[in-house]
Amino acid sequence: MSITAQRKNEVIADNARTEGDTGSAEVQVAILSERIANLTDHFKTHKKDNHSRRGLLKMVSQRRRLLDHLSKVDRERYTALIGKLNLRR
Repeated sequence: MSITAQRKNEVIADNARTEGDTGSAEVQVAILSERIANLTDHFKTHKKDNHSRRGLLKMVSQRRRLLDHLSKVDRERYTALIGKLNLRR
């Protein structure tokens, strides 16, 4: 269900703004999107896993808050990230 350390490093490298950037909103949203995609696949076979579903809802909410913050702070970065990660809105 969780992403491997290697995959996480790839996601960070793809979305980092500068060298060594692991905490920017873009990186956090990209990591959350990867984890959300993995959990969504998990639910295709485990339909009654309600404990993990709660975690999924928390991750979606956290990603939404980060995207809202990024939208207020820098609209251009927000639209670039939405396009890059193929997120709606």
